[in-house]
Amino acid sequence: MLINVSITQQKLDLINNSKVIKSYTISTALKGIGQIKNSFKTPIGAHYIRAKIGKGLPALSIFEGRRPTGKLWNKQDAESYPSRDWILSRVLWLSGRELGVNRLGTVDTMQRYIYIHGTPDEVQLGKPSSHGCIRMSNNDVIELFNLVSIGTIININED
Repeated sequence: MLINVSITQQKLDLINNSKVIKSYTISTALKGIGQIKNSFKTPIGAHYIRAKIGKGLPALSIFEGRRPTGKLWNKQDAESYPSRDWILSRVLWLSGRELGVNRLGTVDTMQRYIYIHGTPDEVQLGKPSSHGCIRMSNNDVIELFNLVSIGTIININED
């Protein structure tokens, strides 16, 4: 299995034996592409899934610091924290594979806490709106989570 993320198309493809087996609409960073810590930009290049977090939890489970809070997201949460970048349902934590591009130093994807995760703002999918991570619908991220394993390669590119 391999994952390809297209920034331009706002699409994530799951590929097996050179064939796209699933395609998902996503949302990458509102501020565009970038590697530097605290840039709120989506890093490009070769990555892999470092950790899978949230197996078996219900959809809309809220995560803070990669840990489930035991709470489920609801509309009152959105009203109470309108600008929060909610991390919901599942977390696929990414790590860079390219030294100086997305691994180590000020460009380290893992240390930037870049994830593929669920979002309550599913109407924004298909256009850049995240704080750097790759957002998916909650059902889609749960499905993807169940199809991939730790170590799965992810290529994030502009086209």
